[in-house]
Amino acid sequence: QVQLVESGGGLVQAGGSLSLSCAASGRTVSTYAMGWFRQAPGKEREFVAAISWSGGSTYYADSVKGRFTISRDNAKNTVYLQMNSLKPADTAVYYCAAAKRLRKVENEYDYWGQGTQVTVSS
Repeated sequence: QVQLVESGGGLVQAGGSLSLSCAASGRTVSTYAMGWFRQAPGKEREFVAAISWSGGSTYYADSVKGRFTISRDNAKNTVYLQMNSLKPADTAVYYCAAAKRLRKVENEYDYWGQGTQVTVSS
């Protein structure tokens, strides 16, 4: 089993920055690829970013490319999402998730956190 707990969400003005963290615990967490997804009100959950177990490979959604950066520290069992140049359209609940392989598809992820709210005001 893998347990995931997100933190770092909050309210920020457009153009600002936030850094999300996802603390993982459980067996062999460092061998899992990790991803961030988000769900805005009234919309389906969508892929944001993912990182391989080693940190050597990353994927980003086109909507966040160049603004968001995913990283991980396996010694701390933590994954990060640095979000810069935030827009009101980035407002959503952000979830971290763990998968056996680097994926962009939601149903390929085995474990999920509870989510953290990010609100970007205009």
